[in-house]
Amino acid sequence: MDWLGLKLIPGVGSVTFARLVEAFGSPGAALGAPLAALEALPRLRPQVARAVHRQAWESDPQEQLERLDKLGGRLLIQSDPDYPPFLAGIHAPPPLLYLLGDLAPCHEGGVAVVGSRAMSPYGRRLAAELGRDVARHGVSLVSGLARGVDAVAHAGALEAGGHSVGVLGCGLDVVYPRENRELIARMAAQGAVVSEFPLGAQPVAANFPVRNRVISGLSRAVVVVEAGLKSGSLITARHALEQGREVFAVPGPVGSATSAGSNQLIKEGARLLTSSRDLFEPGALPPGPGPGAPRPMEPGELSPAEAELLELVGPEPQHIDQIGRASGLAPGELATLLLNLVLAERVVELPGKLYVLNL
Repeated sequence: MDWLGLKLIPGVGSVTFARLVEAFGSPGAALGAPLAALEALPRLRPQVARAVHRQAWESDPQEQLERLDKLGGRLLIQSDPDYPPFLAGIHAPPPLLYLLGDLAPCHEGGVAVVGSRAMSPYGRRLAAELGRDVARHGVSLVSGLARGVDAVAHAGALEAGGHSVGVLGCGLDVVYPRENRELIARMAAQGAVVSEFPLGAQPVAANFPVRNRVISGLSRAVVVVEAGLKSGSLITARHALEQGREVFAVPGPVGSATSAGSNQLIKEGARLLTSSRDLFEPGALPPGPGPGAPRPMEPGELSPAEAELLELVGPEPQHIDQIGRASGLAPGELATLLLNLVLAERVVELPGKLYVLNL
């Protein structure tokens, strides 16, 4: 209950949660800490310190647990032995997951298949083939349960009798998109559906880049089937690289907007994938996070690129395009670095792709 209670306090994201537990020893101790001790914690905003002290939850933890039980789900906390080890090893992993189904088959690391919502017939065929072939090799298929490539890959894995994990950008009790209602039910019965967002959380745009790090975090490799230059799939791929995962991309026709992003990934060094055989040839899938995996950063620690970008974000809201012009970064890299700064709670994302320092 303490894990859920602390996470349900507004302003307590994954980084702040980790810093509070590191400072006080446990979520319960953080919730019971004197206000003066909370206010003395570096980089903990005063309003968050007061909210933790008052236990000012955005929704009641007991009610969340009761609703989750009625859904047939469970809460998986980071200290639980059932928490996926691959996910536990990323920077700022979710302190807890809301879970329907069984995550155990994904503990050895799955294969994520992601791509465009507006897929072409070419993308549909490849997504279905990859879903089936990953399942037939006994590997869990991971994706985001979005329409398009995600849904087709999930369905392909299930039809082959395999295990598939869907990572939501909303609460487990919110069906999004609505046409995936039956697919989500099949996933819960035959695989798993997970979310780090509380029950009732709506699928707002800011949630999806955050959930993308979980998709890659559960996986040994990420395959991008079709993606535009500003696709969220590119954020998933860049998180995968940061996490030491293997990244594959399916080449598309020159000039195709739906393949511009995946073609760009290949130019940048992603492994070209023409069939599932490329995934399962000897040595293609690392047994764990790849040898080039970076050292997991301490809570709130920034990489040099993130620290440099932070210098360009000011106390007044700026549009992402304005920050992009000042930084000279490519759209995909810029979006990933800004998301990392949001996750590190150094920057706040406002509606309309506006960013401002978290003072």
